[in-house]
Amino acid sequence: MKNIKILLLLFGAIQVLGATPAIAGGDAVRGKKVFNKCKACHSIKVGKHKIGPSLAGVIGRKAGTAKGFKRYKGLRGADWAWDEATLDEYLTNPKLFVKSRNKRKSSMILKLKKKRDRDNVIAYLKTLK
Repeated sequence: MKNIKILLLLFGAIQVLGATPAIAGGDAVRGKKVFNKCKACHSIKVGKHKIGPSLAGVIGRKAGTAKGFKRYKGLRGADWAWDEATLDEYLTNPKLFVKSRNKRKSSMILKLKKKRDRDNVIAYLKTLK
């Protein structure tokens, strides 16, 4: 009986540990809901720009290079590509991120203060091609 209890505890611990990366990686369905905050300025359709550039295919794209978008200010001349880490840092505080990296000002004002919201919206952005 004691061995069964130990096995059940171990099994439970393995399940919890196994679920942690999924939580840390974000939830694209929830991220789509968080993205509603972004839709006023950003499109998810390739080549369709609003005040900000289309975010279709943003993961892996060099910052400041969305084809057809000419209104970059703070990201002009950027020397990094968007990945999970840079997006997380940017979405935390876009103005501070751009100023520290590019010595320019970002026009993006939205901050996602909650790590969970950033993880979820990044997971959603990863689904956009």
